[in-house]
Amino acid sequence: MAKLSITDLKDLCAKRVLMRVDYNVPLDETGAITDEKRIKATKPSIDHLIQAGAKIILCSHLGRPKGKRDPKQSLKPCAVALGKLLNKPVAFVDDCIGDKVDAAVAALKDGDILLLENLRFYAEEEKNDPAFSEKLARNADVYINDAFGTAHRAHASTEGVAQLIKKRGGQCAAGFLMEKELKYLGQALANPARPFVCILGGAKVSDKINVIENLLKIADVILIGGAMAYTFRKAQGFNVGGSLCELDKLDLAKSLLEKAKGKKFYLPSDQLQTTKIEAGAPTQITQDPNITDGWQGVDIGPKTIEEYKKVVSTAKLVVWNGPMGVFEIPDFAKGTFEVAQAVADVTQNNGAITIIGGGDSAKAVKKAKLADKVSFVSTGGGASLEYLEGRELPGVAALSEK
Repeated sequence: MAKLSITDLKDLCAKRVLMRVDYNVPLDETGAITDEKRIKATKPSIDHLIQAGAKIILCSHLGRPKGKRDPKQSLKPCAVALGKLLNKPVAFVDDCIGDKVDAAVAALKDGDILLLENLRFYAEEEKNDPAFSEKLARNADVYINDAFGTAHRAHASTEGVAQLIKKRGGQCAAGFLMEKELKYLGQALANPARPFVCILGGAKVSDKINVIENLLKIADVILIGGAMAYTFRKAQGFNVGGSLCELDKLDLAKSLLEKAKGKKFYLPSDQLQTTKIEAGAPTQITQDPNITDGWQGVDIGPKTIEEYKKVVSTAKLVVWNGPMGVFEIPDFAKGTFEVAQAVADVTQNNGAITIIGGGDSAKAVKKAKLADKVSFVSTGGGASLEYLEGRELPGVAALSEK
């Protein structure tokens, strides 16, 4: 069922709106934010609430402090960055529950913004502790989740709080960013444009088992790259040399290959191999799927690149999750970047809908300077993966129905 949207909320003036955002931003050694993309992504929802005259209370996690207060993982720099972005003061309180928070919320005027301290300074957040959820929900009349990247976690701020606010008659809605994620990923799975081409890469078959099984039922073509391809090739009897390979998952790979029979399920026909995963190391292109002993695969080869580009060029819908190789090292990035270019081209030239499923795929597209040439780049790596598996996300399930 469709979830309540931020635009469905009426009479927000003077209401206390608790909004879960994802300000898990990268910081350098000095504590400065190196990429404000996640903060910028919440601006449309915040602007909407400011115009509605709501009292806005933002909450987020940052890093993995494991239930302990760590000044290096404070959200204070995010309050400063958000204030500059909005050209408006953003209050900050160095806690997320308790008397300090109560006082800071009481001081808010209509249209004011308050950012709470890192939720994960309390272990109760990740445990979805009811008492912690109660304290977090105490200052909220309405709840909005605009943090798709955490929606696959049943934490206090994503699930517990929403259930409490709904129980007392309050509304729980998706913010603009969350709504966009659900629109693109939801439509891709429920009513895909065809041909629907899915590109799956990354290191492990085990990370993508459920995704592959679900997409075998939906996608027209699946293109496999990254180290997970070596587990499949090993299962088929090919030599993988010293490549990353899940030897304990060969039976699983065989089972997936059996399920893929009769489907358009592509594995790399050639590889870029190297003796060492570092810039400047010797490289060779293999003539077939076999990797030479003492070498390891680090990218798809030129024949595979051309084959994959040709398939992508026919698509009306592309979902991509996982790079084709070790793209972080320029010597091994060609396959990932060429596929990224093909995805951008089919978007720009053919009007295909193209969705990049967060995580390393998003980093790769950004590194290739093509993020603005595709339809949508998801903000949630783990969340988008679980969504592609066909699973219901706790942070979405907890929102009010329309």
